[in-house]
Amino acid sequence: MVTLLLDQTQLEVVLSPTERALSFRKRNIVVPRSTIDRVQLTDDAWTWLRGVPNPGTNLPVAVAAGTWKSAGGNDFVIIRRRKSSVVIDLRGHDEFERLVLTTKHGVALLKALRLEVASEPEDVADLVS
Repeated sequence: MVTLLLDQTQLEVVLSPTERALSFRKRNIVVPRSTIDRVQLTDDAWTWLRGVPNPGTNLPVAVAAGTWKSAGGNDFVIIRRRKSSVVIDLRGHDEFERLVLTTKHGVALLKALRLEVASEPEDVADLVS
């Protein structure tokens, strides 16, 4: 599962070496807070996939990782099995329209986005505890 770091200006999706390999991505995803339009929790992230992986990995109901291209724009996904996930809709982001991420810290992310946070990035799970 991805690690989410949040500070006053941005949300950073920190990818593990395995997630980097599966998603064919060299760097973490950095999202300015001003581009976050909506955050939703879901128990079935697979229903949120749209388009085709390009580049990415798709093993249905096991793992989906990478960029999904569709007519609606590019989405970045890291989905593992049928675990709790978060869907982050973006507006005005340079690269993606949506992030779909499996994380057990979805509720913590929602709470942390409402808080005034420090200027140094912190794990969202630590922010709300």
